[in-house]
Amino acid sequence: MQLADLKWSEVDALSRDTPVVFPIAALEQHGRHMPVFTDSMLTNELVRRTETAMGGRVLFAPLQWLGNSHHHMDFPGTLSAEPRVYLDLLNGLLENFIAHGFKRLVFLNGHGGNDVPGKQSVFEVRQKYRDRKDLLLLFVTYWNLGAEPWTRDPSIQQRVMGHACEWETSMVLRLRPELVGDLAKTNEVPFGNPFEPASRGWIMPDRSEPGHVGDPRGATAEKGEVLFQCFSEQVVKLLDRVIAWDGKSWEG
Repeated sequence: MQLADLKWSEVDALSRDTPVVFPIAALEQHGRHMPVFTDSMLTNELVRRTETAMGGRVLFAPLQWLGNSHHHMDFPGTLSAEPRVYLDLLNGLLENFIAHGFKRLVFLNGHGGNDVPGKQSVFEVRQKYRDRKDLLLLFVTYWNLGAEPWTRDPSIQQRVMGHACEWETSMVLRLRPELVGDLAKTNEVPFGNPFEPASRGWIMPDRSEPGHVGDPRGATAEKGEVLFQCFSEQVVKLLDRVIAWDGKSWEG
């Protein structure tokens, strides 16, 4: 179900155990070969596939396309919310639907820069409602759900999400190939080791002059379809767990 298509009375008629998904992404540079709306485009497609698979058992809010993208601000075209403003926005989305009585709320994220504020948001809101035992507040980034697309298509070389990389470029080729530039003009930008396992503060020019990370030259639309299938299957599995949650236990 799409929230944007419903009347308020139809929302009111839903069970308050219905999971509510807030898709979040970004509008930011994706190298010289990819459109700035990449993250939002890919997340919307995952939502479309997931909604079809869930068969009306989950309520999807409209995509929040503005994200936390300050680390890309050296590249024109990027739009970014101030970090604290963005965190308050996410908190507000959760609070809105808690006020409406819903108890199973999920951020479905499609942009790496949203990871820290997204996790902080579910943490902060849970503390505010610490007397509630029936709230399930989750933040998940779709490529971190355990999919291993290379096992389905061994030609996929990448093993983790990069930026405007083999994975993202393949998925955009699957959706909007006319928006992808000449991949022959790109090169590999290695992931490197930024003092791992420490977490390093960084901006994109620290890592990449063209703005991408990974090697987009091996991208194909066929790989993109495999990636969409693998990622959407994992999102469906997670939402099935949310639906099956007993409303009180730690595990799900």
